[in-house]
Amino acid sequence: MSGSLRGPLHRSILALDLERSSARNNLIKVEQRRELYHVLREAMRAAGIDEHYCEPIADRGDGVLVLVHPVDEVPKSRLLVPLIPELTRLLVDYNDALPVAERALRQLRMRAVVHAGDLLCDDHGLFGTELDAAIRLLDSDVVRELLRETTTPLVLVVSQQIYESIVIHGYDGISPESYHRAVEVHVCGLTRHGWLHVPAGHGQPIPITAA
Repeated sequence: MSGSLRGPLHRSILALDLERSSARNNLIKVEQRRELYHVLREAMRAAGIDEHYCEPIADRGDGVLVLVHPVDEVPKSRLLVPLIPELTRLLVDYNDALPVAERALRQLRMRAVVHAGDLLCDDHGLFGTELDAAIRLLDSDVVRELLRETTTPLVLVVSQQIYESIVIHGYDGISPESYHRAVEVHVCGLTRHGWLHVPAGHGQPIPITAA
């Protein structure tokens, strides 16, 4: 490696993607993008994830990408608890406050992925197969279908690495039994598995029935 190429650099990965964004007109997109950034930053603050420890939040049009530096102040478990429950609560509150007649068109519903891995960095930013894997998990048909089938405004998929290093240990009150392996994607010749989780807007996570 030469020039401005740096790495490998370890990052925790959080990506969010709005449901049915392409069905909204531009004015609704403006509203939803503004609220997406608002609820994300509010949830990050509540979870103790200071943006100082993150790369600048990357815009993905109908979603966002957060890359967190490997610092003791932000253990990976915080991306699951309390971030995801807090983000879900904020989404529920926002959607409930919308006029009923406009809710179907203006409500915020999203898919989320949490992963971690080593990336490379050049003049244009961070990239690599681990980021590709996270986005493939996020965009999988299984995750999209699960969001369509639930009234909860957020569904989460975590990578095998996050499941094995964080979830199964139950850190910070994480409930391993509320995660179900149901996603399989292929990246750079390797099979990657994802574990699905449906957080409740208030209270306990919603169980997922195995297929």
